[in-house]
Amino acid sequence: MTTIEKNHKFVLQTYGRFPLTIVRGKGSSVWDESGREYLDFCSGIATCSLGHCHPALTKAITEQANTLMHCSNLYYTEPQAELAELIVEKVVREPGQIFFSNSGAESNDGLIKLARKYGVESGRHEIITFNQSFHGRTIGAMSATAQGKIHDGFGPLFPGFHYSPLNDLAALKASITEKTVAFLLEPIQGEGGVHSVTREFLEGLAVLAAEKDILILMDEVQAGFGRTGHLNGYDAILPGFKADGISWAKGMGGGFPIGCFYVAQKHAHLLGPGTHGSTYGGNPLACATAKAVVNTIIEEDLVTNVKAREQQIREEINSWDSPTITEIRGHGLLLGIGLNSEKLAIPEGKVASIYLCAQLLEAGLLTVPAGPDTLRLLPPLNVSEQEIVKGLAILQRELTGLTLRT
Repeated sequence: MTTIEKNHKFVLQTYGRFPLTIVRGKGSSVWDESGREYLDFCSGIATCSLGHCHPALTKAITEQANTLMHCSNLYYTEPQAELAELIVEKVVREPGQIFFSNSGAESNDGLIKLARKYGVESGRHEIITFNQSFHGRTIGAMSATAQGKIHDGFGPLFPGFHYSPLNDLAALKASITEKTVAFLLEPIQGEGGVHSVTREFLEGLAVLAAEKDILILMDEVQAGFGRTGHLNGYDAILPGFKADGISWAKGMGGGFPIGCFYVAQKHAHLLGPGTHGSTYGGNPLACATAKAVVNTIIEEDLVTNVKAREQQIREEINSWDSPTITEIRGHGLLLGIGLNSEKLAIPEGKVASIYLCAQLLEAGLLTVPAGPDTLRLLPPLNVSEQEIVKGLAILQRELTGLTLRT
């Protein structure tokens, strides 16, 4: 049996996979079983921040694996303490404390628990999230996600979540009740079509939060750790913005499973011994790995490269004046290319973004959809100017081939 056949026989078919088996990666490239090379602008869906097999990452994993991989959180470890210090002092730059998890969904579940704990004395428990958001696949994170397609078949969902349109302050004000305890939002809705929160909305949300004693919880799982050209995704929208809680995962481990959430110092007492836990969260191997990734992003000033490559992408695509592209959304290297499906020669019954991703794969470029009419570009943060040139040439060629002639 081939790898794909074994997968179909033994692995639950919960993913819509492209017909590609990846066996090796290096930098911004991956290779399949036949040795064919692909340029990877998916990056594990914004996870492989440093590309594949970066020396700093493999060195940290190897050294820590030969020292101590795991021990219980009943004890202290140096990698965990040092990673927490790095995130608080160099990334958030505001006093607070970190809880380590294994994924973005777990991190968001932790923020939900923080909000519930905060609201106990005042009798509040409801959290407002935003249409087209995505916060994870656990029941708690899924209940917070304001997308019906994610909920279908899994009801009843957890109570206590209200959904509001993004960037609509009037609707947000109307959604607040005497039970509202927190706002939970992404600075850029990656899974929901790469839609960014506006500066005006974020400013207004902060005012409402202060007036109503409502927590601000930021989901930075996809946008955090340099992907937007800033260490925090929200800094790309409103520099200096302050949150009560922040969740991360994906890019912080460079491909190694790890997540965490931050709690501002004034709220840290709410989650004391016995209130939250994880067997694997914050294990020495994961923390040493993430520390190497975050240090590399900071020390090599990769946010500067991210900004330069974003400008390169925007200028090149805008120069095409293509009828198939409606706009470029997002920040840094979390970009959504809006597609005009009416101008694309897509077979009947096919989704434009997924079909285009399949065509690009055949041409040697890995990308990811973000809704039916959005192509997402998520190259590594250290992608080169030449690799962007190569990737965009493939994209232009495939779009040209699919453009309907009138």
